[in-house]
Amino acid sequence: MNNLSKIFLIFLFAGIISSCATDKKIMNPMVIKLNDSNNFQIELQPGSSYNHPSFVIWTEDTDENYIKTLFITKSYASGIFGHKMVGDSMWLNVSGESIQPAAMPYWTHKKGLINDKSLVPTPENPFVDAYTGATPKARFVFSDTINRKSKYRILLEVNQSWDWNDYWTNNKFPSSNAYKHSAQPSLIYAATINSTDTVFYLNPIGHGSPTGEDGRLYTNLKSISTASDIFSYIKVTIKNKN
Repeated sequence: MNNLSKIFLIFLFAGIISSCATDKKIMNPMVIKLNDSNNFQIELQPGSSYNHPSFVIWTEDTDENYIKTLFITKSYASGIFGHKMVGDSMWLNVSGESIQPAAMPYWTHKKGLINDKSLVPTPENPFVDAYTGATPKARFVFSDTINRKSKYRILLEVNQSWDWNDYWTNNKFPSSNAYKHSAQPSLIYAATINSTDTVFYLNPIGHGSPTGEDGRLYTNLKSISTASDIFSYIKVTIKNKN
């Protein structure tokens, strides 16, 4: 190979690398700041299995009594997803109603009935008592103002459809349509917030009902695989100032 051919190949290879780097999109983080006096911030860093999950963030007292929902992905809160569900296994390429009782059952039962009618949010009875937003495409930072004077818990429940594994197979609950849309059950994270520390990390404490039939916390996580990689970390930062 002569020198001219070698030079041509070098420039060709460099052009391919440059093109790949240019085409790769860098996703900016989604930052939601409710007001200028926020003293609470939660940061969600996507992990290797992150793929448009639904999730909800809420607070409880130390006796595990529900207090308030801080953030919930809009699709679950409204009952309207990007792909409309028809029957038990067909999804249309248009947005529309999709009721998912197995998506986040722990929170769903914790917060109680919506308008005294429905546990699961629907278009007729959406959940409106929290900030709602689209599922972030990259790192997510949410800021709010919360009571700093007492000890309480921050929780997050996350679920991602169609993430089957060797244990949670598509025929595990053949009579449950809700399970067929959920696969691995929702994963619940929590941290107890005190009045002295400023940085906390949420850790998994269990999973929700795989069929959405109850609001129990199932603490055995041995069967969970890729669902634990939806987030690489969930970090809470709180200012000492009340």
